[in-house]
Amino acid sequence: MALKTNSSGKSAAQLLDPFGRSIDYVRLSVTDKCNLRCFYCMPEGFRNFEEPEHWLRFDEIERVIGAFAELGVSRVRLTGGEPLVRKGLPVLAARLAALSGVDDLSLSSNATLLSRHADDLKRAGISRINVSLDTLRPERFREITGGQLEPVLAGLMAAKAAGFAPIKINMLALKGLNDDEFEAMVEFCLEHDFTLRFIETMPVGSTGRNASQNYLDLGSVRRHLAKSFELVPGVMPGGGPARYVRVGGTELRIGFITPMSQHFCATCNRVRLSVDGTLYLCLGQDHKYELRSLLRQGISDAGLKDAILEALALKPERHEFLDKPGQVVRFMSMTGG
Repeated sequence: MALKTNSSGKSAAQLLDPFGRSIDYVRLSVTDKCNLRCFYCMPEGFRNFEEPEHWLRFDEIERVIGAFAELGVSRVRLTGGEPLVRKGLPVLAARLAALSGVDDLSLSSNATLLSRHADDLKRAGISRINVSLDTLRPERFREITGGQLEPVLAGLMAAKAAGFAPIKINMLALKGLNDDEFEAMVEFCLEHDFTLRFIETMPVGSTGRNASQNYLDLGSVRRHLAKSFELVPGVMPGGGPARYVRVGGTELRIGFITPMSQHFCATCNRVRLSVDGTLYLCLGQDHKYELRSLLRQGISDAGLKDAILEALALKPERHEFLDKPGQVVRFMSMTGG
């Protein structure tokens, strides 16, 4: 960890990994359960979820995120599984939003339960929402996720009415499955003032490797969209790796997240905390550090921060998805989105 001086003259912690990258972002999984079964994430019929007694309790989550904040982390994203299946999530969100140093609290969701929770989440202090949505066709949505599209659209409209901004649509680009809907999704986001982000498939677990047959290089997606829309260079604030363009004559930003074709490991600024208290230092590697046992053995706040620093020393330089596609056997839902 290094110290720097901010504009007010006070010392501010900066969490650095072994390669000099500043780590200011924690993706916090509050559950590994999900009410959908996207074929690239979780196998149909999967039931091998973490036992609830192994979940970090809200007090434990608050302690860990508080320690990260004291070390320089300012961005926290609540993920799953599907985070809204965790009871009391708005209560946890309010506690995290109140932590000193946490300046950006956001949520990733499939939006199926969002219509009933949007107002409470907004009041709790969540400002931004990302929603996974790979298709606008009900029958295709069922094929990809095993669920119903209508609740997702209702959740998106509830989030819009609650005042979340931006609302980002995350669309996995799937060859042969949804590659005829890219223009339609652009039009949908233009209509509702959403941001659109395309994502490449990754070989995370057996499900992710199975989806590799549907892999699309997003360079081809961008070239395809450029035939229908004027794409001009654009930027958008946030802690993620998307590279943005803007649709000419509009405010729509389109982001491209390219972990395979143009990996962004050199600028990685994040770690993932799973629901059972495991810190994963890289989505594409098995480096991890267990925090739950330390918390339940009564570790001090100073000891907890030392443990985080020790964990960060394990963060690798880059993933090896291309070199060792079978290396990561855990499913995405186990790691945290």
